[in-house]
Amino acid sequence: MYKAASLGLCLRFRSLPSIPHLRSPPSSSRSLAFSRSSCSFLPRPRARLSTGWGPDWRSRIGPRARIRSSSTVIQRFDRKMATTATENVFKDVLTSLPKPGGGEYGKYYSLPALDDPRIDRLPYSIRILLESAIRNCDDFQVTKNDVEKIIDWENTSPKLVEIPFKPARVLLQDFTGVPAVVDLACMRDAMNRLGSDSNKINPLVPVDLVIDHSVQVDVARSENAVQANMELEFQRNKERFGFLKWGSTAFHNMLVVPPGSGIVHQVNLEYLGRVVFNTDGILYPDSVVGTDSHTTMIDGLGVAGWGVGGIEAEAAMLGQPMSMVLPGVVGFKLTGKLRNGVTATDLVLTVTQMLRKHGVVGKFVEFYGEGMGELSLADRATIANMSPEYGATMGFFPVDHVTLQYLKLTGRSDETVSLIEAYLRANKMFVDYNEPQKERVYSSYLELDLADVEPCVSGPKRPHDRVPLKEMKVDWHSCLDNKVGFKGFAVPKDSQEKIAKFDFHGQPAELKHGSVVIAAITSCTNTSNPSVMLGAALVAKKACQLGLQVKPWVKTSLAPGSGVVTKYLLKSGLQEYLNQQGFHIVGYGCTTCIGNSGDLDESVAAAISDNDIVAAAVLSGNRNFEGRVHPLTRANYLASPPLVVAYALAGTVDIDFEKEPIGTGNDGKSIYFKDIWPSTEEIAQVVQSSVLPEMFKSTYEAITKGNPMWNQLTVPATTLYSWDPNSTYIHEPPYFKDMTMAPPGPHGVKNAYCLLNFGDSITTDHISPAGSIHKDSPAAKYLLERGVDRRDFNSYGSRRGNDEIMARGTFANIRLVNKFLKGEVGPKTIHIPTGDKLYVFEAAMRYKTDGYDTIVLAGAEYGSGSSRDWAAKGPMLLGVKAVIAKSFERIHRSNLVGMGIIPLCFKPGEDAETLGLTGYECYTIDLPSCISDIRPGQDITVVTDSGKSFTCTLRFDTEVELAYFNHGGILPFVIRNLISSQH
Repeated sequence: MYKAASLGLCLRFRSLPSIPHLRSPPSSSRSLAFSRSSCSFLPRPRARLSTGWGPDWRSRIGPRARIRSSSTVIQRFDRKMATTATENVFKDVLTSLPKPGGGEYGKYYSLPALDDPRIDRLPYSIRILLESAIRNCDDFQVTKNDVEKIIDWENTSPKLVEIPFKPARVLLQDFTGVPAVVDLACMRDAMNRLGSDSNKINPLVPVDLVIDHSVQVDVARSENAVQANMELEFQRNKERFGFLKWGSTAFHNMLVVPPGSGIVHQVNLEYLGRVVFNTDGILYPDSVVGTDSHTTMIDGLGVAGWGVGGIEAEAAMLGQPMSMVLPGVVGFKLTGKLRNGVTATDLVLTVTQMLRKHGVVGKFVEFYGEGMGELSLADRATIANMSPEYGATMGFFPVDHVTLQYLKLTGRSDETVSLIEAYLRANKMFVDYNEPQKERVYSSYLELDLADVEPCVSGPKRPHDRVPLKEMKVDWHSCLDNKVGFKGFAVPKDSQEKIAKFDFHGQPAELKHGSVVIAAITSCTNTSNPSVMLGAALVAKKACQLGLQVKPWVKTSLAPGSGVVTKYLLKSGLQEYLNQQGFHIVGYGCTTCIGNSGDLDESVAAAISDNDIVAAAVLSGNRNFEGRVHPLTRANYLASPPLVVAYALAGTVDIDFEKEPIGTGNDGKSIYFKDIWPSTEEIAQVVQSSVLPEMFKSTYEAITKGNPMWNQLTVPATTLYSWDPNSTYIHEPPYFKDMTMAPPGPHGVKNAYCLLNFGDSITTDHISPAGSIHKDSPAAKYLLERGVDRRDFNSYGSRRGNDEIMARGTFANIRLVNKFLKGEVGPKTIHIPTGDKLYVFEAAMRYKTDGYDTIVLAGAEYGSGSSRDWAAKGPMLLGVKAVIAKSFERIHRSNLVGMGIIPLCFKPGEDAETLGLTGYECYTIDLPSCISDIRPGQDITVVTDSGKSFTCTLRFDTEVELAYFNHGGILPFVIRNLISSQH
């Protein structure tokens, strides 16, 4: 059998000698192989490291069958693991890929060699899943039956069958990466305490971590903004950054890209994305899972990638194949061409609305059609980026000639691009629109003529509430009138024209409902796209020339996705006009789009608060949920970068750009929207002359060299982390406190109180700590008690490495709707035994102190939105033992199980209200004390002290999840089974 590494980095892709995770570990190092169904780990040697490293084909790891018993099944699987054959079942289709001039690129598992006509009809995105299954098929971890399920996708996908998937790599950003590295460090400590080799804890697949979520817009409208904000970023995050730098040296297979380098998804697109791996002579498609939901941006490059929870990512890092439902695929046909003046952002907001209406949750979307040739790679990435907003697992653009051109533009070598094209053509994964297209089958179909797209924005509270620009003024006034909701603020008619006059640094200023106080060109969605970035700069230039100026009290900012953007803005000569309008570069990373907008000027904040003004933010981001952008901007609109500049100039969203002037020019005449809007041809000319391959090469040649502040960080050369008990950033979590080798076994819930009582659509944005730390919150109290000044609170995201902070920030969203509060919105609940209204954390701690378990009652789609690890870790730390909901978002349900929380679903047609539950009852959930008596999906009776009882469905969906539950969570499970496998 041909020996090959199934996963690993590709040194032949391009020369990256300075990247730490390409260096071979010591020859004695060993890695982990996780068995999905045997529930155990095996140590094994790493694959040979001539071109990368990762698990080899001889791993003896288990199948994915549903559980049939439990402990006896586990023992049987363990015995089987010792005797299972290791040959790849499909070794006969291993085929050589010749080079045009002689020799070979390598070998690959050939889909055409299977000679199965069903493969020609498969969507390209499903072919990537199929290739992975074939390449990893040992008929144990991945079975022939799994491969058959994928080949027969037309018939199996409607049945929601599950398959295993092994991603080629894992992508982290620092907000989600810090807790992942904390957990790895904590696992090493646990291994050490239990008398085992802590160095066995290492990522098994390549892990790339880009520090991009920590920069805040503290300083804006300044030539010195980048340096000033980075200095503040390092002051606040020195501990975190030092911890991550330690992790990059302590763990094998981990690259950390320093702060100030760009947004993780842009760096992934321009630099980290391989498209095709060549590891130990085996060729295979790049694929990635990331802990940021917008990992999907890489789908625009033809790389299969999507976001997962931090808990899932950690398991993948340690070698666990992912269990996923074989998805349906929506075929989205694009025809025609965008009209003059219409941007990629207008297109993506239109696509988002169409797909939300169609219903694509849990599905792939695959784009095709003759209109594809009219979309640049950056436009495709913009659409792919917003997959979470339209609800799909990913929005996939198969590799074609446009992809290859982009790879060359961004500095990939000709040899690399030739290999990519040759492999994908040979394995039926390349689309050539110059050739006749074979008909592919999709689960459902949509079509859009690009010429029908019109300028638009989305808001004021959700990304899929698209508003055509010509209807914006009317829509805004209806929002003022409507009752409070996604499209309403319930402002009384007699106060809708209120004017709040105030003094702004010595000059008179005023705000009205709809006044723009934040205008931010931010987020990965658009700051990757030269056409909209240079388009925004052209708007700024025309406005300057005509004499228009953004009002000084509007907080303007520009946060590019990578250093390349700065290079082409400077080369075009347009950055100076952005600066004149206040859009100075403030940093390279995620800023306003994730709530890192910084404080508003005190006078502006006071004017909003004192007069109850519905102030607006306009940003080129992807999310505008309430409370996300800034606590004081109740109306938040997503718009293209050029529109962000236009609205900043207008100073209000209460404007009809077709009829009303934006302002008055130097000559006293009214200036209209059409006077400052560039044509498509103008933008194209600037892009053509200003965006050059050498910009990408020079930017990324220097990326791993860091910057002076990063390079000055000194970290110990130890493999175990020295926890600082006084640190408010990095804290050893209690997951393994008092852990022994004996699993705790299954547990029920007895006489538990309801901590929170929710309706439908509680998202992970409501659950997970995010944004700024409110001055009166439990987290603020914790920091103040430890001598942290309020100005140094930083954000929840920056403190994700401290479980004490995160537990206090769980359910701390200011827009949380809890039925116990009878209409009052905010992060509080009722402590049922006393009737006291407390912060959620305070109530949870009182229950824990008194020895009571707690549960959460919820409606439909509980945990939808970004899949975030702290949305599961936080409730566990609060003492929540079970969540009873009408339905769960898939990843969040899985993450709850991973943290030892029981997920239960009401029976169809039932919920808390229909059952007459008030939430004031005590709840008892009886589970069998022996794991062998528990089955996925079985009925469980819940009994209350009011005499009511009802039946729920137990949502442990796989045998692996039952194993997690038996061990008290996924991480204790990993440790025990790793140690067991060593003895």
